[in-house]
Amino acid sequence: MAVIHIIREPATPEQIAAMALAFDALFIKLAVDVERDILAGGGELHADCEAALLEDGSQQENIWGADWYPATGEVAFEALINIRPRQQNYGMEIQDQRLRAKIEATVRRLMEAE
Repeated sequence: MAVIHIIREPATPEQIAAMALAFDALFIKLAVDVERDILAGGGELHADCEAALLEDGSQQENIWGADWYPATGEVAFEALINIRPRQQNYGMEIQDQRLRAKIEATVRRLMEAE
């Protein structure tokens, strides 16, 4: 069973471990709200994380999918929820470099804190 956490402050090691269970600690699927500077992580699908943020009050147009690899610190920007022609993102990978930078900054602030 996947555990989804909404992360507003730097994640604890326990939260990271719980979120990483869905994929044997290889990576964590995330949905990042770029306006609220928060994320949800740990679902089996990016859409599961997106749903948690929507329930928490986020607006769909502000939520983007990413993956975080705990072992390497790599952030990947590919998710089905990122296919948004109306927001000029036509594929699964986020194209806008400024948007990617904002997402990466949020992920690093919330997931890499010691």
